[in-house]
Amino acid sequence: MKRTLFALGTLLVLAGLLLSACTPAATPTPTAVVTEAPTEAPVATEAPTQPPPPVEKTAVIGFTASLTGKLNVESTRQNDGLKLWMDQVNAAGGIPLADGSVVKFESKFYDDESNKDRVQELYTKLATEDKADFLISPYSSGLADAAAVIAEQYGKVMITTGAASDATYKKGYALVYQSYTPASHYLTGALDQLASLDPNIKKIAIVYENEKFSVSVVEALKAYAEGKGYEIVLYEGYDTGTTDFGPLLNKIAEAQPESIMGGGHFQDGSTFAKQLFDKQVAVKYLALLVAPPEPSFAELGDAALGVIGPSQWEPLAAFTPDFGPTGVELVDAYTAAFGEDPSYHSAGGYVAGLILQKAIETAGSLDTAAIKAALDGMDMMTFYGRIKFDTSAEAHGLQIGHDMVYIQWQKDAAGALVKQVVWPTAGATAPALFPLR
Repeated sequence: MKRTLFALGTLLVLAGLLLSACTPAATPTPTAVVTEAPTEAPVATEAPTQPPPPVEKTAVIGFTASLTGKLNVESTRQNDGLKLWMDQVNAAGGIPLADGSVVKFESKFYDDESNKDRVQELYTKLATEDKADFLISPYSSGLADAAAVIAEQYGKVMITTGAASDATYKKGYALVYQSYTPASHYLTGALDQLASLDPNIKKIAIVYENEKFSVSVVEALKAYAEGKGYEIVLYEGYDTGTTDFGPLLNKIAEAQPESIMGGGHFQDGSTFAKQLFDKQVAVKYLALLVAPPEPSFAELGDAALGVIGPSQWEPLAAFTPDFGPTGVELVDAYTAAFGEDPSYHSAGGYVAGLILQKAIETAGSLDTAAIKAALDGMDMMTFYGRIKFDTSAEAHGLQIGHDMVYIQWQKDAAGALVKQVVWPTAGATAPALFPLR
């Protein structure tokens, strides 16, 4: 078979050659030579590439909160303010650092039960086991003071909030920074206001909770009042947790002061104001710590009317910030998140985070020394007011930029209790109700 196919193929080749030989050759037609510019091969274009997302770092913020115990009201609001700041920073993509990375935050916290001994145990745990990068203080001067020594011992930057006592910042600490106006200035402004309302008033009763913060406030108040020529007709402390102020009210009635100043925290302050009203103790001016600025103080009804309180911050105070949100923006965001108006404790929690944010942005890193340098050089205006720290060896970290405002509960046109800023006059939203009764 193969041989037959090969023979057939040969015959076909020969036939083709004979046919080609019988066909006349074609005359070639001259053609013009066309020269074209050489064309470049098309360059392949690549689709634009997106830059890789920045590397994310996580910084742990450690703190304790009084989820239980006598400081629960103030501490919970402080905690909510800090949480709002953290949620906003993380949702915005974090804080950019100099190396191109961004830092976001997570929190690690425990219930300190309003207990000083538990605070030291828990802050040690936060610094060592939990590896917290930064610390925020618990609420109250006593608890913050207990935490400060741990922060310094383990080389952790700590922003204190809800902690006004001056003494903590006079112990030689280098890494502890105060956001509140110091306690020594809490009620001195109230005395200035009283002098402007009636310079003839001279008899003052000072009653206070036997607790670190309150004692710091009234010691400074007493010295300031005596220096101004006032007569302190009663200077009396009461135990933490007091619920029956009857014996103290009797002493006040005997001393016949024209003004009463002092207090402690929310629970004791609101109870004292209520019992003072129920006994209709005659007094022209009443200024108490902590309790009056709280929105829930209005639940006392007419017992709240006319009571004045120093506040670290009020929504009515229209500061123009150069860093962070405005007061209106803070109020709107807080109300949306927690379903209530923020108190100054809420604002204190938020501004503690804002201080840390500004320091990290200025430093461009999470390095402790760089952040310390940024805090030492900080001078900024926030929704909360001015923030600036003492950098002297004698009082390092003490807040020297922020001033108090004084609120008073009054009634609006509809008869509802509302807060008004009554001092200083430059920020007042209404004249003070005076005399009280």
